[in-house]
Amino acid sequence: MDERSSKKGLPPSPPKLPFIGNLHQLGELPHQSMWQLSKKYGSVMLLQLSGTIPTVIISSAEAAREVLKVHDLACCSRPPSACSKVLSYNYRDIAFAPYGDYWREIRKICVLELFSVKRVQSYQFIREEEVALLVDSISHYASSATPINLSEKLLALTASITFRIGSGNSFRRSGLDSERFQAVVHEVASLLGSFNASEFLPFVGWIIDTLSGRSKRLERVFHELDTLFQQVIDLHLDPERTKPEHEDFIDVLLRIEREQAKSIDAARFTKHNIKAVLLNIILGGVDTGSIIMIWAMAELAKNPRVMKKAQDEVRNFIGNKGKVTESDIDNLLYLKMIVKETFRLHPPAPLLLPRETMSHFKINGYDIYPKMLIQVNAWAIGRDPKHWKNPEEFIPERFMDNSIDFKGQNFELLPFGSGRRGCPGIYTATTTIELALANLLYCFNWKLPDGMKEEDIKMEEGAGLRLTTGKKTALNLVPIKLF
Repeated sequence: MDERSSKKGLPPSPPKLPFIGNLHQLGELPHQSMWQLSKKYGSVMLLQLSGTIPTVIISSAEAAREVLKVHDLACCSRPPSACSKVLSYNYRDIAFAPYGDYWREIRKICVLELFSVKRVQSYQFIREEEVALLVDSISHYASSATPINLSEKLLALTASITFRIGSGNSFRRSGLDSERFQAVVHEVASLLGSFNASEFLPFVGWIIDTLSGRSKRLERVFHELDTLFQQVIDLHLDPERTKPEHEDFIDVLLRIEREQAKSIDAARFTKHNIKAVLLNIILGGVDTGSIIMIWAMAELAKNPRVMKKAQDEVRNFIGNKGKVTESDIDNLLYLKMIVKETFRLHPPAPLLLPRETMSHFKINGYDIYPKMLIQVNAWAIGRDPKHWKNPEEFIPERFMDNSIDFKGQNFELLPFGSGRRGCPGIYTATTTIELALANLLYCFNWKLPDGMKEEDIKMEEGAGLRLTTGKKTALNLVPIKLF
């Protein structure tokens, strides 16, 4: 234990180096490095990762409950960063905005207007149409037993669904390039999930950011993102546009802008606010859903017993109907266990977004002071042998007769976070994931490419500092169509 930490009542900390703090102790997968360090220094551990601000790493369900429930109000703000400030239009979004009146207002708008059960259900036709297109696309490969890159297909699916729900149009009708859209989303996630040298070395870091091209990259990505947002907003403002049957997200946000224009708070909600919220919707909708579906299909391919049990369930219930609809999902209990188990082993965001503390409190007897950062290691918590038997194994049955869920009330399973900063889009994400997986299991049998065995499937995580962590290598499977 670091002596200075113990004297100040701070959590234990590994030894630090000048200037770089504990960065040298983090490998390509920071959440895994933090997990290993926590085995020695405890589930409440202090690291120096950004400039002079200490970061507390939380690696147990008990400590997470203290942070996300007991002391939620004391640490529900967000730390400032150069990238999040630029990409969120000066913190006009939900995810990166500091805690305060604006954040409470914008979150209330989004929860009531964008992520309500009624609103999510109104987009059922979009999800079902896009999943049907995915099945048709895969069927072409099934007729010749050709392996497909399922990772690519599932990423395209979530991108298409997110874009249609957000803008009301498909990529083709909007004249936008789907692949470029996905690439921009990845670049945004990469920038937001990594450090600026200027945040580490306040006086000289900006020089490193400039020479490395990071500053130019941030400027380019923001310009591309802003141009995309403006393009789809302009399409909605076109007086010749046919009024849609269902409002998409941009329709909703433009309506709110018009309503607020009549009030004294008009200056608080503009096109910049709309674009900032769209950033959150796109980041949350594209990567998270595809990552979970890819991991789930990889685990099923690796565990034929589980695959068969899931296929038997969905096929016995659906019969000869030809497809799974959203109204069927609540009857597919084993499928829901598979999704929970995938979230446990492979949370898309292994480290929840950092929180900034606003007042003093204690966790496990350690002092936590204002302006410190807190990061919850959801990946480590999901593999804690104290709460999970055989935690490294994929066993959906562990959720049978088990009330643990991922909605933020059970701190052993936190893929969406909890408390005031919990993700408001849980229902949107899980509805898409369950519908797509159910149809993939219903319509196709899945085989490994020639000569490949279950133990040959690579399950390594993709390296690098990003908001999300997916499978390192693409998942290639051979579909065999049944219907």
